[in-house]
Amino acid sequence: MIKPISLVTVLGMALSACQPAIPDSGRGAGFDSFQTQQSRRDAALATTSQAAMPAPSAVNATTLNAVDDGSAASTAAETARVLDATRPGGLGNDAMTNSGVEPLNASPANAAPPVLNTEGISQENNFDAVAGERSIEGDAARIAANRAQYRVVQPEALPDRSDAGPNIVSYALQNKHSVGTSIYTRRGFNKERKFVRACAEYSHPDQAQIAFLSAGGPERDRAGMDPDGDGYACSWDPSPYRRALQG
Repeated sequence: MIKPISLVTVLGMALSACQPAIPDSGRGAGFDSFQTQQSRRDAALATTSQAAMPAPSAVNATTLNAVDDGSAASTAAETARVLDATRPGGLGNDAMTNSGVEPLNASPANAAPPVLNTEGISQENNFDAVAGERSIEGDAARIAANRAQYRVVQPEALPDRSDAGPNIVSYALQNKHSVGTSIYTRRGFNKERKFVRACAEYSHPDQAQIAFLSAGGPERDRAGMDPDGDGYACSWDPSPYRRALQG
């Protein structure tokens, strides 16, 4: 007699059949195991031809120099080797190993190199050379000749500049009022037009102020150079001269 199978049991069996197999964690995710890789390496080494291996280096039977162990004997041997290389004909002391130029061996036993004395090189520090060229008497005569050419210029008084016109520096220091302060009375018409026309004749306010003072200013102003009556023509400003005196 067949017993009825419950619906729950059937569903459980269906889910078990659909579940994928669990991979072996010892192999890793998509990698061969360590044992597999080691086996492949051993097989490759066993089948490698010995002819493919590099040939051993040739052994040189030449006796090597004694190792410098810091002893007195090794130090003396190294010193002798260095000295031998610095002697004439030694390593680095011939024309072949010195770019074709014969080296100069600095040794007390060698003769001193010739002294080159071309024209233009001073010999003031060579007493023998100077003594052969000049004498004390000759130097004294040359000094006396130079002194005879001296010319002493005596100081002279500065020329009187009283005829050079008004001194605007003195005028700036004597008057203390500022620009635009009306001191003198000005009458007439067209003051602005006369001011522009008269000041256009001068390239600098200093020149205009000198001409203004020479023509009777600041009391009189026939040319209309000082329409506001402050005594300063054509926008001339005395403050720079005052600041120079204070500094």
